[in-house]
Amino acid sequence: MEDAYDFDVPVDRHGTWCTQWDYVEDRFGVPDLLPFTISDMDFETAPEVLAALRGRLEHGVLGYSRWRHEDFLSAVRHWYATRYDTPVDVDRIAYAPAVLYQVGRILDLWSSPGDGVVVHTPAYDAFPRLLAARGREFRGVPLHDWDALERELARPDTSVLLLCSPHNPTGHVWSGAELERMAALCERHGVAVISDEIHSDLAHALYRHRPWALHGRPGGRWAIVTSASKSFNIPALTGSYGIFGDAESCGRYLTLLKDADGLSSPAVLSVAGHIAAYREGGPWLDALNAYVAGNLDLVRERLLRSFPELDWQPPQAGYLAWIDLRPLGVPDEVLQRELIHTEKVAIMPGTAYGPEGAGFVRLNVGCPRAKAQAGVEALIRALRTTSGAPGGAAPEAAPATATGPAAEGN
Repeated sequence: MEDAYDFDVPVDRHGTWCTQWDYVEDRFGVPDLLPFTISDMDFETAPEVLAALRGRLEHGVLGYSRWRHEDFLSAVRHWYATRYDTPVDVDRIAYAPAVLYQVGRILDLWSSPGDGVVVHTPAYDAFPRLLAARGREFRGVPLHDWDALERELARPDTSVLLLCSPHNPTGHVWSGAELERMAALCERHGVAVISDEIHSDLAHALYRHRPWALHGRPGGRWAIVTSASKSFNIPALTGSYGIFGDAESCGRYLTLLKDADGLSSPAVLSVAGHIAAYREGGPWLDALNAYVAGNLDLVRERLLRSFPELDWQPPQAGYLAWIDLRPLGVPDEVLQRELIHTEKVAIMPGTAYGPEGAGFVRLNVGCPRAKAQAGVEALIRALRTTSGAPGGAAPEAAPATATGPAAEGN
């Protein structure tokens, strides 16, 4: 199926106000780096989505619009039924301009300033900032530390588990048993769940994403927040949606959306794009995932050939290679200096995702294979130089270089 689409074709994104390419200097302090950073892809979206967008533009009128109609709601229901064997009550679907907007507004419903919100670490870098801005306490727990998870959920002022499923940045796909265990703990301690499932469509062949709707109690305080934007590479259209466990919370959320924030009219191109993606885009997505798996296999083969002690394995979901470099003992700031100033590439340091990310990098390979190869080869050369492995000697430590503003997105 991958052969039906040519993901090897490069697309020049320069001059398109592109965060990853045009504004790389904002974070890394140096312009014109080859970027492997923010989590969007360098591929055109599915041709079916592009056709739908062109058709809508050709109509010529871009006036106020609605999302609550059969075309959109049935497309979401169809996607969950066919992709995840999960029934969806369309009366509990709610649209929003962005996943993080939804997270913030649902936190307003289910928690109060000063409350604790539990998040697995290392954590998507926007979560701590969002919680701090809303006066909630970030309570991080290591990814597979079940004792720490229960301890934090049991605290009397813990209100919400903010789950990333699949997990960003590690790409872990939670198993059914893991989700059942989390659901039981949250039910026991009266903790609501917000499950960010924006990476769900990108689970790889041996792994199966399970929506929280399969595990949350019917009528309970839980919500899935997600979008087609990650899997179909359409974040610039804006647009996301939530699926609520209880009708009352869904209604209160929609009141905030419309009356408090004045967001009753969605971005019509996003609505059209979601409908086309969910009705017609499945074959393209399958081909994309197969191609990305090939990129990740390339990264694995090259890393293990050069540094077998890393024993790196591809993530279970997504196009973000979370690479543990700690066995090489290279200081993060030393590696970043070599990557930026010698290799001229921008690769996210793991410390962007909290102190638990020290010694890691996150390499975005949602791109043509030639670019993915250039990225991993640059990383290997930098590691050879900074680790003192054959081919180079370790330099003196230098100041950290990724000093610009926080990433706009994932």
